[in-house]
Amino acid sequence: MILIGQYDSPFVRRVAIAMTLYGFAFKHRPWSTFGDGDKIARHNPLRRVPTLILNDGRVLIESAYILDWLDEQVRDGEAEVMPLIAASGEARQQTLYYTALATGFADKVVALFYEKVLHEVHSPVWLERCQTQLAAVLDQLESLRAAAKSRWLQGADMTHADIALGCALRHAREAHGEAIDWRRWPALCFHSAQCEELDAFKAIQQPFIGPKT
Repeated sequence: MILIGQYDSPFVRRVAIAMTLYGFAFKHRPWSTFGDGDKIARHNPLRRVPTLILNDGRVLIESAYILDWLDEQVRDGEAEVMPLIAASGEARQQTLYYTALATGFADKVVALFYEKVLHEVHSPVWLERCQTQLAAVLDQLESLRAAAKSRWLQGADMTHADIALGCALRHAREAHGEAIDWRRWPALCFHSAQCEELDAFKAIQQPFIGPKT
């Protein structure tokens, strides 16, 4: 398999970390959606990452779709590990909710970054809206993480939600630096540090470089 996208993307990184934890072998193409858009378009007309090319030539796009496919392979016995999300029930719904918050946060971080670096004239309304959304979702995630009386959000075992949150926090910290006052969210800082100590997170990382034109 071939995974396309830079590891400074929280979406690419969360897929690569899950693949590593699952034990799937893959090649990595660190292509930028800006500088390498034409290369990506040969496999994904949206020119978005992550894009995963399977061994039989099929192409999977978008992190949620890719992870769903990977989870199915694990349930079918192609990996000797437990899936990072329950097959059904309340636990699955909770993982999906936490993940949606984390990836929604990451989306807003990306949007705010692009507004600042790609537009010479910034929209104060758009900036304020993004900043308000970021603070609100961080408050919600902080509350959820602080309430978890276990190593991870849903207990002793890591889920896709933990990975998504860890990747989103690292990306936000590096993309915006001191613009976000992380002292407001100590539980999230703890979660981020705990993730980054894991071998899979150490193996799948790169310094943030932003759009490469």
